[in-house]
Amino acid sequence: MQNDKPVQVAILDDYQGVALQSADWSPLEGLARITVFRDHLADSAALVERLKPFDVLCVMRERTPLTRAILEQLPNLKLIASTAFRNASIDLAAANEHGITVSHTGYTSHGAIELTWALILAILRNVPAEFASVQRGQWQISIGGDLQGKTIGLVGLGNIGSRIAQIAHAFGMKILAWSQNLTRESAEEHGALLVSKEELFRAADIVTVHLVLSARTKGVVGAAELGLMKPTAYLVNTSRGPLVDENALINALKSRSIAGAALDVFDVEPLSATHPFRSLDRLLVTPHIGFVTSETYKIFYRDAVENVVAWLNGTPVRVSAPAAES
Repeated sequence: MQNDKPVQVAILDDYQGVALQSADWSPLEGLARITVFRDHLADSAALVERLKPFDVLCVMRERTPLTRAILEQLPNLKLIASTAFRNASIDLAAANEHGITVSHTGYTSHGAIELTWALILAILRNVPAEFASVQRGQWQISIGGDLQGKTIGLVGLGNIGSRIAQIAHAFGMKILAWSQNLTRESAEEHGALLVSKEELFRAADIVTVHLVLSARTKGVVGAAELGLMKPTAYLVNTSRGPLVDENALINALKSRSIAGAALDVFDVEPLSATHPFRSLDRLLVTPHIGFVTSETYKIFYRDAVENVVAWLNGTPVRVSAPAAES
C-alpha cells in the first residue's frame, strides 16, 4: 500500500503503558504516526469520535468491542491489528463489507493456565485473607484445604482444559470432564473421566470453566448448575465472563450454597465501580490478567507490528477467522 503521508495508527487499551516497549516498532518509523491510548472508552459515541482519524487500530484482545455500528462510522479505518487467534468482539462480517482487513497474532496459553492454578490455590488456602491478616498484625485466621485427593471438574477439555488436567494429575486429583463435543476417548487420553454435566457439578470439589464463548455456551453455568454443587465446592472462571450467569453466581455466594468462587473474567469489563463482585465475601477476583504477561505481550505486539508492516507493503497478513464453536 503506497502512502503519501504516514498512516494514523492507534493502540487501544494499553492499560499498563507497555505497548511501545513490548516490541520493536522501528519498522514503522516514517510510515506511521502512532498514538497510544491507555484508558478504556465504554461509551460508543465517544469511542467513535476518538477513532475517526485512524487508518489502523491495534486492539488488545476483546477489551474494546468493534461492532457493526462502530465500524460503519469509521470511514478511514482500513486495518484492525487484533491480538491472539480470534477476537469475538470484532464484527468480521461488517469489517469485510467495509473493506477493513482484520489480522491476528500468535498466542501462548501458558499465562491463562498458570493463573487458573494460582486462583485455585489462593482461594483454597485463603491466601488473600491470610495476607491481609498479616498486614493487620494478625496471625492464622483460617484453615485451608488440600488438593490431594480432591475432584476437579473441567467444563471444557480443549487446549487449555487439557493442560489444566495435566497439572491436576501432579496434585493427585481425580479429574472429571464435560463439554458438548467431548468424547470418552478424548477424555481418557487426558486422564479424565467423561461424565454428564449434572454429575460433574454434583461431584466436583472445584469446577473450572474452559470453553470458547459462543451462542451455545453462553450461560453454560447457571442457577441449575450452581444449585447442584456441594456447599464445600468452588467455581473458577478464567475463560470468558458470560459463560457463567453472573446473577446466579451472586445469589449462590450470598446464600452460601457454594464455598466460594474465583473469577478473572466478567460480562462487562472493566467492572463497574459498584459491581457486587467488588465487595462480595467468598469471592476472589482479578482484572482479566490471565493472558497479561510480558512474554505474551511480546508475542502480541511483535506480530501486530509485522502485520501492519505487511499491510503497508501490500503483502499478506495473518487474517483472522471467526471463533470456532466449542
